[in-house]
Amino acid sequence: MPLEPAVNDIEQLKDKPALALLLEWRPEAIERAKWDRNELTIWVDRHSLREACIALRDGASTRFNFLADITCVDWFPSEPRFEVVYSLLSHSRKERIRLKVRLPGEDPNVESLTAQWPGADPFEREVFDLFGVRFQGHPNLRRIMMPDDWEGHPLRKDYPVEGYR
Repeated sequence: MPLEPAVNDIEQLKDKPALALLLEWRPEAIERAKWDRNELTIWVDRHSLREACIALRDGASTRFNFLADITCVDWFPSEPRFEVVYSLLSHSRKERIRLKVRLPGEDPNVESLTAQWPGADPFEREVFDLFGVRFQGHPNLRRIMMPDDWEGHPLRKDYPVEGYR
């Protein structure tokens, strides 16, 4: 069975409860949206991420109560360089959503979600450790995988294959 083409037009996606809630809450915080393979992805302004997550978690029409994952993509040499990806799940609605935040290479930081979801702690530490993205307000932002004295962030695309010498 062939896949349906992806939908990138926000106007065509306004019937999706999560996007409708965010557009009603703060339309300028939404950078773009995409519906592909029955999953919704929403790009959110980095300064609005925490509040957008609270709105999606507490909204009666959404109830995204579980932060399943946080990861990162390095688009080097493009700018914005980093894209932090948040996977949310609504148990009651049996629905997933993906939020993405784009961050510049010179200032890769975004607010921490540990106050909203304590389970964000290890995910944010991993992204910090491997990509160097800083999470403002994180209670214990330190390396989780690499030794404390390790130089650099090994999943950055400009990291030397054999490490720094």
